[in-house]
Amino acid sequence: MRTNPPSPPKVLAFDVFGTVVDWHSGIAREVQALRPAIDGDAFALAWRAGYQPAMRRVMSGELGWTLIDDLHRLILDGILEQFGLGDLTEDDKKHLNKAWHRLDPWPDVVAGLTRLKSRYTICTLSNGNIGLLADMAKRGGLPWDCILSAEVFRAYKPDPATYLGVAKVFDVAPSEVMLVAAHQDDLAAARACGLQTAYIERPAEFGAAHPKDISPHPANTRHAKDFLALADQLGC
Repeated sequence: MRTNPPSPPKVLAFDVFGTVVDWHSGIAREVQALRPAIDGDAFALAWRAGYQPAMRRVMSGELGWTLIDDLHRLILDGILEQFGLGDLTEDDKKHLNKAWHRLDPWPDVVAGLTRLKSRYTICTLSNGNIGLLADMAKRGGLPWDCILSAEVFRAYKPDPATYLGVAKVFDVAPSEVMLVAAHQDDLAAARACGLQTAYIERPAEFGAAHPKDISPHPANTRHAKDFLALADQLGC
């Protein structure tokens, strides 16, 4: 465990899906609004399960640079038949794909971000594209100082270009940036680039029926129950 905490960061960069917004509940709700008989839990998990493999196709060069909106549509098209949704109209498919723009923030998020913003520069660092993140912020009242995305750097996390890109944008040292995320692999990649890290507990990220391990990792700079607790720790 740390004995001498590092100097406070200047910039807090936030992962979004799962950390800021509850993607599982939002996707389950949206598909059930179209077809009430669908197992929304299973559908949300299946759609999200395609996320990493789709990004790997881009990172390997199999696909050219592709926005997350377009990857989400590729994944969606691949699972529709599995869930008996092959007869959806094109308009329905487009509407459902935009469900990722309409996700709700966790209950602590807006108040927590507002407190953190009072002392730190706060921005997104998400693989989501800029239009998606802007729509989400507008709908959820998310008070970002800046929206940064993989789209800006044309690289998906965990590419170092994303984490180091935040430091470059704000002209600070990597150690003056703290990544805030609910995913240990994202935080580990950020630490490897010299960033500070804060883990946020989101035990229901994959739904209440699939609780997530939220055990502390000693390498993280901070570990907090939610954004309000992180604000307490960072003196906001």
